[in-house]
Amino acid sequence: MADQMVERNLDSFGFAQVLVTLNQPAAATTVAAKTAAGASVLGHFLDRVPDAVGGAAIALAARPSKRAVPTGRQFPRLGVAVGYVDRSGLRGLDGDSAVTAVHSAEQLSLIRPVAARSARATAQMTWGLLRLKIEQLWEQGLTGKGVKVGHLDTGVDGKHPAFEDRLVEFLEVDLQGSRVPQAKAHDSDPVFGHGTHTAGTICGGRVGKLTIGVAPEASLFSALVIEGGLVTLRVLEGMEWALEKRVRVLSMSLGFRGFTPAFQDVTQSLRDQGVLPVFAIGNEGVGTSRSPGNYAEALSVGAHDRQNQVADFSSSITFKRPNEPNQPNVVAPGVSVLSAKPGGGVRSLDGTSMATPHVAGIAALLFQAKPNASAAQVEAAIQDSCIPISGTDPLRFGFGRVDPVAALAKL
Repeated sequence: MADQMVERNLDSFGFAQVLVTLNQPAAATTVAAKTAAGASVLGHFLDRVPDAVGGAAIALAARPSKRAVPTGRQFPRLGVAVGYVDRSGLRGLDGDSAVTAVHSAEQLSLIRPVAARSARATAQMTWGLLRLKIEQLWEQGLTGKGVKVGHLDTGVDGKHPAFEDRLVEFLEVDLQGSRVPQAKAHDSDPVFGHGTHTAGTICGGRVGKLTIGVAPEASLFSALVIEGGLVTLRVLEGMEWALEKRVRVLSMSLGFRGFTPAFQDVTQSLRDQGVLPVFAIGNEGVGTSRSPGNYAEALSVGAHDRQNQVADFSSSITFKRPNEPNQPNVVAPGVSVLSAKPGGGVRSLDGTSMATPHVAGIAALLFQAKPNASAAQVEAAIQDSCIPISGTDPLRFGFGRVDPVAALAKL
């Protein structure tokens, strides 16, 4: 049941952090019922985080029964649990009827921009919005109004004027994976202001004369989940919160390098609950990708430039699978993208992280146009209306450049 990485970690260290997919009976329709159905799994985890984990180790208090609190945590909406196991714990998981799969809980990382430039807001609209002809959708009243968009990143500068009346809720998940009560909206990235930038492209308003957001009236639910600490726990907590808030779109510009199946069931769980996962494919170039962006269950996004050419850094890869073997699925503006920076003003960044929120914003516009559309229908409309890039290997762009006007017609 366990993957090879779990076995290797047990051989090397004597313990492994695992992500466990839970078997949730059809009768378990409430969060309480789902929690109860997977409760047995927590007993297989170690009583404390191993000392070898170092700075991420957490001292956990004893229960009244004098049994130590397990290191595990359950995420009932996502249908998974995470914790540390030794060989004995793994055998327990293998024999537990509540468990369907055990994967190594590798650590996610931010997909950092490949270039940053100072910039001033001098134009009326970003080149990405102009290229996407977003104004044509706005003229039809499609601004994302009423659509909840989840945003898992380094947070967002809640004081930036571009987010006035757009940031509905903010969550900070601390380094140990717990929610910080009443946290003020802020961006934890001191270098790029990554989360503020990506959030601005989703739904930001004006910065000076410049309009930066694809869906300027969408409702933003932003969570600070990265980087540092127990990253897997932090990201899962953000995903669980996004499901709790009933978002329709989830934008993530983070992931594991290469293919790892750890988050595949999690991504499918998002789809099963009506959420469209829009994930960056990565910035490591041809023959590379990031999970969960490279899953068939996600709408994966690469980057193109002003000349409509795929950026050299944009990841792409082919998998031996029948469903969506080529990744990314689509490409969007991701070079010299102007968006909000912490403290005010704008900054220019390059990366698939910058392309991904363009597509998340487009999805919000489409969900506003067709509120009863499924995630699969919106995804199909975006993909099937794409413009192929002539003279370029289709592996590099998947279905092609996104075309929101054509996607609306297709939907």
